[in-house]
This record gives sequence, structure tokens and C-alpha cells, in this order.
Amino acid sequence: MNNISRREFIKYSSAGLLGSAFTFGTYSCTPKGKKPNFVFFMTDDQRWDGMSCAGNPVIKTPNMDRIAEGGVRFTNMFVTTSLCGPSRASILTGKYVHNHGVRRNGMSLPMEQKTFLEILKEAGYETAFIGKWHNRDRAENRGLDYYFGFKGQGRYNNPIASENFGPDTEYKGHVSDVLADHAIKYLEMEHEKPFCLLLWFKAPHRSWHPAERLKDLYKDIKMPEPETFHDTYEGKPDAVKNADMKIGDFKDVPDLDTFLKDYYRCIVGVDENVGRVLDALDKLEYEDNTVVLYTGDNGFFLGEHHFFDKRLMYEESIRVPLLVKYPKMVKPGTINEEMVLNVDFAPTILALAGAPIPETMDGENFKPLLRRKETLWREDFLYEYYEYPAVHMVRKNRGVRTKRWKYIHYFEEPQEFELFDLKNDPHEMHNLINDPAYKDILERLKARMIALRKELKDPDL
Repeated sequence: MNNISRREFIKYSSAGLLGSAFTFGTYSCTPKGKKPNFVFFMTDDQRWDGMSCAGNPVIKTPNMDRIAEGGVRFTNMFVTTSLCGPSRASILTGKYVHNHGVRRNGMSLPMEQKTFLEILKEAGYETAFIGKWHNRDRAENRGLDYYFGFKGQGRYNNPIASENFGPDTEYKGHVSDVLADHAIKYLEMEHEKPFCLLLWFKAPHRSWHPAERLKDLYKDIKMPEPETFHDTYEGKPDAVKNADMKIGDFKDVPDLDTFLKDYYRCIVGVDENVGRVLDALDKLEYEDNTVVLYTGDNGFFLGEHHFFDKRLMYEESIRVPLLVKYPKMVKPGTINEEMVLNVDFAPTILALAGAPIPETMDGENFKPLLRRKETLWREDFLYEYYEYPAVHMVRKNRGVRTKRWKYIHYFEEPQEFELFDLKNDPHEMHNLINDPAYKDILERLKARMIALRKELKDPDL
């Protein structure tokens, strides 16, 4: 039984596109047998191509590759807001930022905004969170059976963390190792119920401090410059030109080579620990009945347009990895090119667990994509960003991305705009906003953005 939102049901019904393969409802069937466990890995600021299975020419990530080889790699996974706190809240609630309310970093997710973890708990699951929650509430009062995490960003070396909301304690070692230690400890506990474990790493967030064992990795090579490293911003709006995140302007980002080496070293440390957790799942005989998910909370510029960080609606900022392994459902070595979003995690996990999916969720259940079922799927999506004025000074913006086109509106005065043809200009170098040849396309994208905002109940419309 495929599950689609009431919004999509109405749209497809009215268009005559809904065939007999679809059945509307609030529950989704699980495979025969017991409910699956979940292990949900997430990194901070890892973009879609920051792993060897995605073709990265520098980094080797054999354990991320293990997940891809044993399941599916999505090549078009995006976040709807490229900022840590808001994106994480969207993942937990299945809602856009304008609906869950966490528009900036440093905010708490309101208690009335229910997370998929709480719904799983009501459906008979054990729930556990390890790592960087990042929203100010620190996951308290969410009914977790196990918690190990830190305030805010935490630190790379000898992290200070709380276990089950007890006193903050210093733990010796590198943060990626410490978090994996506690994930393995949790897996080794007795579990009378199916479990959902979120292991959300700090790495590779700035400022980068890799584990000591990795400090000399890449020392004998020079990191390649991206094609757009020397972008002159010709034709780009001031909102892009004045974004305060240029390499060389910050002490901890002195040059491309230094920054990239430490960024990749931190990802390698994560990969090693992903392997440790995968080995534990195998050893404990959980592998066959566990859904393993791997993603990032937002993308990251790695020198493109001379930038680091994220926030802008450019591909490097909004596109993240997505790997899913579930032996009972997912064919090994699959590649999927559909556009999947961070708001889709909550409804999909609930569907796989056979738990109710609230109609208030904005995301879509991508379980049919895991099963390789023919299904109507999105052709575009809405992006939004609100943290301004703030660090890096990226102005508020929203936009729409289709499979070919991208329209960006910096919506506060002075208003500015961008239009890109992703087919002919994948690096987003040529702003077509003032080219009369694209007037009709521009008007269609403007209208589509308004329609998406209406569908998604944007209160600012």
C-alpha cells in the first residue's frame, strides 16, 4: 500500500493522474514479520559528493560505500533549509521551517511540534538519540529511552556530554569515536521492542579537528580547486557578492588546501565509526531487520564561488547524501534519481514502521521508491532561508528548484533575483534573470513558487 499526502491525493485526483495502484490512508504496510529497527546516521555539513561511492576523487569512505552497495543511493537528495538547527527540526517533524517554527539556529523546537521519535514511541518502539540534537531543548521531555548528547555544537576533542540528561561529563577521545562507542553500547543492551537509534555526528562541522590518527592523511597531496573557485560574480546579485563566507577571510579557513584536508579527515573519522556500528549490527544479528539510513543535515561549499559554509540556494549548499539499506525491501546497488527532501524522512520512517503519519507533515513517504514501485513523485520543491542578519550575512531567500531550472528570490528590500538553467549551467555561473528569452520560464517559476507556498501553508504568503 503506497501512502501519499492528502495534498498530493487531491492534486493527482483532480488531474486524472491517480491510478488504481494508489490507496489513500494514514497507515502504511510493513513487510511480513516483525517491525524493523532503525539506525539513522547523520553528519553535519557533509554534501552529497563527500563520499567515494558518489565519485569523489579524493576521499575514500568504504563504510558509507558498504551502505550504498547493500542498498540504494539517492543522487538528488535536498534540504529545504540549509542551516543546521532548522534542517534538523524539519527532519524530526517532517515539516517546513515556516510550519515548525525553528527559523534560525539557537531556537528550541516547540513541544507541540511532535517528532517522529515520539510517534514511534507510541507505536511500541524504543527510541534513542546520540550526538548533536542542536535545537536548544536538547531532546528533553521527548520520551527517549536513551540519550547521549551535548549542548550546542559540542567539541571535537574530549567532548562534554550528558547521558540520559544527567550531569555533563568530559569523555576522553575524539567526539566521533565517543559517539560511536555509546551507539554500540546501546545496541548491545537488551531490547524487548524494536528500536530506532539516531546517531547524529558533529563532524565535519567547522572548525575542523580530525582525530589524531588522521592528522597526516592527505599531507602529500594538494587539494584540487573547483571549476568555479575564481568566480568573479559577474551578473550575480549583491546578496551573493556580499555573503561573508569567502575562503581566506577567516583564521580557521585560511586557504582551500588546509580547510579541505581537515574537512575530509573529519569525514574519514565518521566513516570509520559508521563501520564499527555496522559491524555491531552484523555481530548482534540485527542487520537483516534493520533500516540503515545515512544523510547530512545540509550541504557545504568546498571552494565553489570561493565560498565555504552553506545557506545560499546553490547546489553545493542544498544537496546532501542519502543512502538507505534494508535487506527485506531494498535491492543492493540501486541508484535512484528522484528528488527527495529532508522533510520526507519522518513520514517514510513512520511508514516503514507501520505507524500513523500525521496529515500535518509536509513531507512525502518515499517508501515506494525503496520498493522500486512506479509512483507519481515530485517534479520540484520549495526552498527557504531566514537567518539574517547573522553570521555569514546571507540574506533571506526562497526559491523553487525543478529538474532543470532554479529560481531564487532574495525577498527583503532591496529585492534581488537569480535564474539558472541547471542543464546547460550546472555550476550556476550565468544568471539569466534579465534575459528576455527566458521571460516565460521565469513567470512559470514565480507562479509555481506561489502555488507551493500555498500548498505548504506558508504564513508569510
